[in-house]
Amino acid sequence: MIKYQEIIDNISSGVKKAKNKGTVASYIPELAKVDGNKFGIHLIDASKNSYSAADASEKFSIQSISKVLSLTLCFSIVGNDIWKRINVEPSGSPFNHLSLLEFEKGIPRNPFNNDGAIVVADILISKLKNPKVDFLVFLQKLCNDATITYNKKVAESERITGFKNFAAANLLKSFGNLHNDVEIVLDFYFHLCAIEMNCEQLAKAFFIFMNHGKCLQGETYLNINQIKRINALMLTCGFYDEAGEFAFEVGLPGKSGVGGGIAAVLPNKYTVVTWAPGLNEKGNSKLGMLALEQLTTQTQQSIF
Repeated sequence: MIKYQEIIDNISSGVKKAKNKGTVASYIPELAKVDGNKFGIHLIDASKNSYSAADASEKFSIQSISKVLSLTLCFSIVGNDIWKRINVEPSGSPFNHLSLLEFEKGIPRNPFNNDGAIVVADILISKLKNPKVDFLVFLQKLCNDATITYNKKVAESERITGFKNFAAANLLKSFGNLHNDVEIVLDFYFHLCAIEMNCEQLAKAFFIFMNHGKCLQGETYLNINQIKRINALMLTCGFYDEAGEFAFEVGLPGKSGVGGGIAAVLPNKYTVVTWAPGLNEKGNSKLGMLALEQLTTQTQQSIF
């Protein structure tokens, strides 16, 4: 039997001693205020046992990790019709580059690039009565936790610095792949990025990707084929233009955010979330990637 608590305790104490902890994101002013020395990890195994270390209970801005969750709700509502408006290929480019969107005539390369997540937000606005409230209810039910909410200061900070997102949304609109008003779509998108959760809450949210579409409470959100596709997208597209490196080093499907979080899953075994605000040059958590590489190495468990 694998001693997960012992392993993550050792990993936590080790990575916190690292001299190079990366650089905290500063292009969103509110994120720049976060202490770069923080580190947390939380793991939930297939038997629903939980294991925590360090700052796992401290909330942080989940940023692009929300793209997996918005895609989940969207996929559950519209099914495969979503792929008429978004492709499923890795971009090989940073998350906010616009060149591919222009070249491919307004069809985002995948739902985890900013332009793809903006299209997902657009679809949800068309399908939900009150998108911001309805999405939050969905997420709270998924985690069985009514305390999860948006950080409005972060959302506003996203808005006032989101020039490339406005450019992407207007480019999508010019190609007919944005059906709602640009300002309304981006307001929703910025709020999605500004959701605050801790490692434990995120691990609960990602339990469905380990557990064939069933959440911790046993409710089914997606079927096995939909889960297969989301996990595949996390493996190939979940880490900006460093997805290959993450698959090579860690060997798990997952998604990162510039708030320093990484959520990853090993189907049928566990879901795990790390948080360390310092990022590497590709925008992924430096200590988070190190910790997850050590986790899969020490447990000898990965998808490969």
